[in-house]
Amino acid sequence: MGGGRARDHMPSTLRTRGPFRLLFAGQALSVVGDRITPIAIAFAVLGLGNATDLGLVLAASGVPFALFAIAGGVVSDRVGRRRVMIASDVARAVVQATVAVLLLTGSAEVWMLVVLSAVYGTAAAVFMPALIGLIPQTVPPDRLQEANALLGFTRSIASVAGPALAGILIAIGGPGDAIAVDAVSFALSAACLIALRPDRSAAVADAEEQDGFATRLRSGWREVRRRPWLASGLGAMAAYHVFVLPAVWILGPALAESDLDGASSWAIIVACFGLGTIAGNLLALRLSIRRPVLVAAVALVGAATQAVIIGSGLGTAGIAILEFPAGIAVSLFFTLWDTSIQEQVPPAAVSRVSSYDFAVSLGLMPLGMAVAGPVAAAAGLQTTLIAMSAVGIVAALAWLAVPDVRRVRRPGRPAPMPPPPAPTRIEPDHGILSADTDGLRFERSVPSSER
Repeated sequence: MGGGRARDHMPSTLRTRGPFRLLFAGQALSVVGDRITPIAIAFAVLGLGNATDLGLVLAASGVPFALFAIAGGVVSDRVGRRRVMIASDVARAVVQATVAVLLLTGSAEVWMLVVLSAVYGTAAAVFMPALIGLIPQTVPPDRLQEANALLGFTRSIASVAGPALAGILIAIGGPGDAIAVDAVSFALSAACLIALRPDRSAAVADAEEQDGFATRLRSGWREVRRRPWLASGLGAMAAYHVFVLPAVWILGPALAESDLDGASSWAIIVACFGLGTIAGNLLALRLSIRRPVLVAAVALVGAATQAVIIGSGLGTAGIAILEFPAGIAVSLFFTLWDTSIQEQVPPAAVSRVSSYDFAVSLGLMPLGMAVAGPVAAAAGLQTTLIAMSAVGIVAALAWLAVPDVRRVRRPGRPAPMPPPPAPTRIEPDHGILSADTDGLRFERSVPSSER
């Protein structure tokens, strides 16, 4: 009885056995490992060298991500998203297993971790665009928002559970043990992807299948440019990742140390923000939003307030309370942004288009991290936090002002077929759009929404 009731409350994408359940399981395991690694690597590198060495190791992962994200989108659309993701997971499992062995045997040197970090960053760069493209092949079109919200929910939970688990593993064993757990998580994710069979009817044949890399790269950019909401949204995304997030991650702990109660204050602030992201994903699971790009733009304005809230001088309690709605805004933005790209971009080009997203966001973020500290040293912590947040807010408002953002609507559900005559036998409709209906779906005179 209780099991049946719990099943009734489970999101429909998880109730039915299918490819999304495998994708969800693999990502839930892998993302916990992703949150373990930064803490484990930090302690491992600092045990071998100093903060400069840690910066080199982290940069070695970030630079390949910026260089190869766009190429990863082209490759994913060409050879298959699932195949690219399996190769990426296997490569990262091998890298993390190697790092773990080096640390556990005492053989690790900083240069080795730099090289392995670069390989890891390259594999991660090709994985993310492939994931965005694969999701529509695992759920019916009307469940895309729910699927993205569920994956976002796992990331929110992992942001809380991952660091806690990392601390326990490092305390019991050491950084090598924690990274070994991450290697296992990637192997399990790869196993789930190997067992996964995407719905072929949800994909559309690529008319450019025989075209070269450069041609396919240009066609991906054309898909971006023909949608004003998407092109301007990439600019707003870049501002958020270059100005707002570096201000939060670099300057937030520094302000907590100098003006608040140090680590305990920062832990409270981060925890409240994390609870907000969980609440935002739960909202995205329930809300039916007809104008996802418009709501995403409004949410990005709220997300960009994170840094100004930290620099507001309100004290630990005031900052933590305001970071909760900021967390809600962040989750709503990313869920609706991803869903919009998957719905509004032709299926054969989704990974290519999302690769531009990752290149201008995560790829450019190291630039902001490099300048946040020096700017704060010259202008002051609070002033820099407020100024960098203001840039993100203005960029989000500029995106919100683009007419195409307000024009975009979610695709309507296809009308039910009339009942056939009695003697006619027709195969049942399982709720997945065919290649033909997807083709009609993207014929429109006015460009429209996504991520």
